[in-house]
Amino acid sequence: MNDAPRLPRAFWALWVCQLVNRLGSFVQPFLVLYLTQDRHLSAGTAGAVAAAVGAGSVVSQLVGGWLSDRFGRRRTMLIGFFGTAAALILLGSARSMMTIWAAAFVVGLMGDLFRPAVQATVADLLQPRERVRAYGLLFWAINLGFSVSTVSAGVLASIGYNWLFWINAGTSVVAALVIWRMVPETRPVLDDGPRRPLLPVALRDTTFLLMILLQIGYATIYFQGYSTLPLAMAGDGLPSSTYGLVIALNGVVIVLVQPFVNRRLAALDRPKLLAGSMLIVGAGFGLGAIVHSWWGYGLSVVVWTIGEIGFAAVIGAVFADLAPVDLRGGYMGLAGSMSFGLGSVIGPLLGTNTLEHAGRVTVWAGCAVLGGILFVGQLALAPALHARAAANNAAEEGLVPSA
Repeated sequence: MNDAPRLPRAFWALWVCQLVNRLGSFVQPFLVLYLTQDRHLSAGTAGAVAAAVGAGSVVSQLVGGWLSDRFGRRRTMLIGFFGTAAALILLGSARSMMTIWAAAFVVGLMGDLFRPAVQATVADLLQPRERVRAYGLLFWAINLGFSVSTVSAGVLASIGYNWLFWINAGTSVVAALVIWRMVPETRPVLDDGPRRPLLPVALRDTTFLLMILLQIGYATIYFQGYSTLPLAMAGDGLPSSTYGLVIALNGVVIVLVQPFVNRRLAALDRPKLLAGSMLIVGAGFGLGAIVHSWWGYGLSVVVWTIGEIGFAAVIGAVFADLAPVDLRGGYMGLAGSMSFGLGSVIGPLLGTNTLEHAGRVTVWAGCAVLGGILFVGQLALAPALHARAAANNAAEEGLVPSA
């Protein structure tokens, strides 16, 4: 283990930043409860406000990617974290519906602004061979922080919902201060004139668009865990508390397993690892077709979580290899918003409607089949991804845009 290259100080600052930010991520999981119990809004209105946060999040990664390429990674992260703190305080103190709607959208808009900037900064800081390990460590920090925050948020909510907003805002400020003090600007300096516009390049990039399509398929499977799975378990007579315990296995497995496999994953072929991971996720959800007990569903979660670990460790590095040097932040933002943004909409709608009209076996068998399709598609795309990675590595050495 001693032969692994040391990661730079700026990366560990990003790691701390991610951990602190997730440790304080109290508001979003409890937003609907706050709006219905403290603000006495109807469930439908509260759900619509939560959807406004989601709408802001979709736009956020697009804007964050564009800002990080045009104005710098560091500035984008600072705007995002300070802006999130201000928006959270506004949302927690809002009384009129118009203010609540506006604040909710801005929370979503500011809350994910940092993501493409962080991913681009990691790619700027590290050589390609080191990126899988780095993205895996960030993924682990996010899950460790979120696992702690979900428990502590419940305690704080019982004392008073205002604490959620103020402490969440405080951790955003701390994250911003870490960036301000410890993370330099890493955006590559190009000497060939104005930067190219993002969309005309990305929309002509067939390999990138095919990758987006595959990731939408993966997200469609993944979001069944937070939409269709609790309904299927209820249909088997299992209480909601059992679903809470079963889905908690996802975070537990990630926190316990990720540190021990991260370096091994970094040594594997990236597109092939991505393909295998999506196959495992599909197979894990496919187990739902034959299980009915809490331990059967728990086994399903453990299996697809193993696939998720491989996927999350490598997906950032694959997109970093794929992105042109001068549009790295924009590509990261576009990938995040299109893949998981669309997947978070398609997945729940498709899964719950299939469950209602065709039954549970069809839902979970469909996940397994889709996982197999994604596996084949990702393997077929592997040569193009390897060729692009080689071309972009050469371009990065000269700090010039690649085609």
